[in-house]
Amino acid sequence: MAAPLYPSLVNLFTAFEREFEQIPDTRKKLLADLAEFVQTKVNSNTSAQLIFICTHNSRRSHLSQIWAQTAAAYYGIAPVQSFSGGTEATAFNPRAVKAMQQVGFQITTSNPAATNPLYEIRIGEHVPVMTAFSKVYDAPDNPATDFCAVMTCSHADENCPYIPGASKRVPLTYNDPKEFDDTPLEAAKYTERLLEIGRDLAYAFSLIKP
Repeated sequence: MAAPLYPSLVNLFTAFEREFEQIPDTRKKLLADLAEFVQTKVNSNTSAQLIFICTHNSRRSHLSQIWAQTAAAYYGIAPVQSFSGGTEATAFNPRAVKAMQQVGFQITTSNPAATNPLYEIRIGEHVPVMTAFSKVYDAPDNPATDFCAVMTCSHADENCPYIPGASKRVPLTYNDPKEFDDTPLEAAKYTERLLEIGRDLAYAFSLIKP
């Protein structure tokens, strides 16, 4: 472990590593594809830029962005810059924010009543703070060239066959926890998806040599 993450997050990575064998081989191939992109950049000492893309940039893409940057810190992989975006902008969904807070991420916002709040995410006392808010994938805040486009929902993957500026594309799609909003399964399904994404990205970054 390279960066001093909060103990609760370290415990999660320890648990993820015990579960790597549960990841299907077809999934591992996609994760290895993502790892290969990052490895190539690390080897050439250039920044590995990742944009995680879903339709509304409200749940899966944000969860993936934050987990990727956290995994890079945990495994000491640098330089890595993780971003997210959608085919349209909405807001980082409060249910997804809550799920992340409950497993150990420290997430705050100065204006929770805003239509599209800016969140600050902390993963350790001496680790750079991440920021997250909803935006389209080609917003000025995101890189415009030489990035890996990671498609986290099938709708975005199917409806955006071409992502301008992407030098690689990986279809790493997940089921949407939104399907369980306002049901008795809501909290459990958000946590389930959060941990699935975390385990996948932990596996991908575990393949990379610093």
